[in-house]
Amino acid sequence: MSTPLAQQLRPQSLADVCGQSHLLGPNCVFRKTIESGRIPNMIFYGPSGVGKTTVARIIAENSGMRLHKLNGTSASTGDIKAVLAEIGTLSSTNGLLLYLDEIQYLNKKQQQSLLECIEDGSVTLIASTTENPYFYIYNALLSRCTVFEFKALQPSDVERGIHNAIHKLEQQQQIQIDMPQQAIQYLADACGGDMRKALGCLEFVVSAALPNEKGVHQIDVEMVQQVARRTAMRYDREGDDHYDIVSAYQKSMRGSDPDAALHYLARLLEAGDLVSACRRLMVCACEDVGLAYPQIMPIVKAAVDAANMLGLPEARIPLANAVVLVATSPKSNSAYLGINKAMADIRKGKSGPIPRQLQNKHFDGEDALVKGQNYKYAHDYPNHWVQQQYLPDALVGTVYYEYGENKNEQAARVYWDKVKNI
Repeated sequence: MSTPLAQQLRPQSLADVCGQSHLLGPNCVFRKTIESGRIPNMIFYGPSGVGKTTVARIIAENSGMRLHKLNGTSASTGDIKAVLAEIGTLSSTNGLLLYLDEIQYLNKKQQQSLLECIEDGSVTLIASTTENPYFYIYNALLSRCTVFEFKALQPSDVERGIHNAIHKLEQQQQIQIDMPQQAIQYLADACGGDMRKALGCLEFVVSAALPNEKGVHQIDVEMVQQVARRTAMRYDREGDDHYDIVSAYQKSMRGSDPDAALHYLARLLEAGDLVSACRRLMVCACEDVGLAYPQIMPIVKAAVDAANMLGLPEARIPLANAVVLVATSPKSNSAYLGINKAMADIRKGKSGPIPRQLQNKHFDGEDALVKGQNYKYAHDYPNHWVQQQYLPDALVGTVYYEYGENKNEQAARVYWDKVKNI
């Protein structure tokens, strides 16, 4: 069984790692700390294929400590106990270093089993995770470690890795590879900042490229496009990438940027997530446009219905229209703020009996001080309005809704100020 190219090309020193200059730059605290030889407990957080495991292995293998490697997807409580059993033995004279990949898959009890030995320094932990550690890692363990975020690689970083890989393949296989810069750049852009994906695609096209009459393996852009067309999509409907995309999607509409909104809509649809695209669109129409253009709500609802009836790929058309409309419409969150204030009062217990004139009963008990409902029917009065108490006694005078600064709501404010003689 051949070793994958990404595994063969793992850097052996920090200087060889592509990207992560915010951590590995010459003057960065992270790099200086590692080079000092005093290895603290650390958790590496970031997307896959950006160097977390590589950097952890480089640190571990150059630490001089007894190294144990476990993976959270397969490690059992017994595996962890076997590592801890070496504490104080001759083999751990220089200390024990536990490299724990995918730590988010360990349950709470397994994570807790590491607390004491990390606390007293008998074990140094380097863990990595693709999920947000503040959500997936036990807080007591998290407080004993320093979290470092690894970022998606820039295309220039990936290009460097691809050039290195081509050189390595030519040496290993005694072949000549002709891959134009245009194809290299396409692959670097398409891999979504994931070096492992880029090298996997490269290995695939090199295997498919038959040598020409000169014995040269030629790789063109079309070949790369066939294997890398969808690799730029980092998406997991249950993971951080999902929430980052839908958050950016809604915030772009709220921020009135139709280009960014269409970009994130495209990412959702390319991943096949029609449900999130529709749901966030409806939320944004109601929450962020709201009463500044209330007619937008049935319009967007019609677009969402059409999208669900059509299905992908045609669903992109009504959704694109609705997204641009939401992004370019005037904005108001006055109703959204109003209901939030009202619900906050309810949760605090601020309510009270409903005023008698609003109750749905027409008989007063013998103990009632005032007989009769005494409800004033608004349509019997000029302008269909009459002064009357609607809020419970405990909330009289409370203001939840405040008119937004837009043409529609200001017109309503002027009308009601006149009717109520304000």
